[in-house]
Amino acid sequence: MEKVKFEDLLGTGAHFGHVTRKWNPNYKPYILMEKNGVHIIDLDETIRHLDKALDFIRTKAKKNGEFLFVGTKKQAKDIVQQEADRCSMFYVVERWLGGTLTNFTTIKKSIKRLHLLEKEGSQIYENQTKKEVQMLNRERIKLSDQHRGIKDMRRLPDAVIIVDARLEATAVKEANCLGIPIIALVDSNTDPTPIQYPIPANDDSIRTIQLIMSVIAETILESSGKNNKSDKKDKKDAKVEAADTKGAVEASPEVVEEEAVSEEKTEEPEKEAEEAK
Repeated sequence: MEKVKFEDLLGTGAHFGHVTRKWNPNYKPYILMEKNGVHIIDLDETIRHLDKALDFIRTKAKKNGEFLFVGTKKQAKDIVQQEADRCSMFYVVERWLGGTLTNFTTIKKSIKRLHLLEKEGSQIYENQTKKEVQMLNRERIKLSDQHRGIKDMRRLPDAVIIVDARLEATAVKEANCLGIPIIALVDSNTDPTPIQYPIPANDDSIRTIQLIMSVIAETILESSGKNNKSDKKDKKDAKVEAADTKGAVEASPEVVEEEAVSEEKTEEPEKEAEEAK
């Protein structure tokens, strides 16, 4: 995986912070300058902190660590879900439910209930009236929306990856309460001190979110070896497909027929030449 370059970040507008009156004083080390009433983020600091975060992610991923992606803001939802799915990790893109981490035992019970409602031919639907079945279906849909990104999460994650630590303040508090490391995209209006691996950048830019989340997902894939497994599978599938194609061509009656016609065409001039003699 190629390292994120200064130009890549600059092109996404990662250097644009908030207006100066909205800044957090603890963010000062990451501010390069002020321009037209807006703070400009030092992208050298962004790269340095991103590299540090990626090193930590590699270490955890190599040990089969599990990560929870969190991004409930409109700009981040689709990107976070897509990248978390790509590296087979968990995510929260709807409202953060209080206690998702600190009260995980209760959350697991709720997820267990969801699995029961989703199971085909579940006994829970037996001997129920039409109205009661409708109520159970509504409950299933509600639980599915709440837990769709974490319904296969059996234990607490090894790290939480957050877009906009200020907006996801509850998730930050819960992770810190349990000692779970946090990697987060932080803008100039955010206090970076509760974050173990802050990545200073514009957390409102869709392109910035896409760039950083995709780099994180790719790092997880490469470090966990999932990319290698996928490549091997693709190569194996390609070989099987090639063998099947070859077999199909050899067995094809059209090919046999074409070869026979070709032989006849070569035989005819030879016969004519003999007759002429």
